[in-house]
Amino acid sequence: MVSVIIPALNEEKTIRQVISLVSRSSIVDEILMIDDKSHDNTIKQSRLPKVRIYTSPIIGKGNSMRDVMLLAKNEVVIYLDADIVTYPENIAELLSRPILDDEADFVKSTFERQAGRVTELVAKPLLSILFPEMAKFSQPLSGMIGARKSMLKKIDFENDYGVDIGILLDMHAMGARIKEVNIGYIEN
Repeated sequence: MVSVIIPALNEEKTIRQVISLVSRSSIVDEILMIDDKSHDNTIKQSRLPKVRIYTSPIIGKGNSMRDVMLLAKNEVVIYLDADIVTYPENIAELLSRPILDDEADFVKSTFERQAGRVTELVAKPLLSILFPEMAKFSQPLSGMIGARKSMLKKIDFENDYGVDIGILLDMHAMGARIKEVNIGYIEN
């Protein structure tokens, strides 16, 4: 089975939809939402069956992601952004199936979307220079990922929004089998 982790900060308008979507998946038996001290009704909107809610003791996406991952009961965990309501119905399966089928240790999402200037203008050019073997990933900054918990425990989580690319680079450095999967069109 799969644990879904949803880091959130002021996402009262979208968090319920994300939770409702993943709670319908037959492979998801645990949903952990970690709130980064929201000032809105994110926590209230997250109170649904299957959901365990935590508040991060230290503000920052990376800290939140690591802290709640350590509380997950399953070896396979996926992370989803709390502000996206255009996930496909089978998002949990897309991000976890390569791991469950022992084809990968880490799954990185790729998707189509309206923009992506930081990725195209900064992240991908830097990767192609500093880590040429990583330039093949079309969405290196994507926060929608799946991984083996045992491998995530071995890496450092940067405590800012660079955490996503940091995880990718650390997984590569550890020799993880990395697979990129297309999750369709994303809008946030």
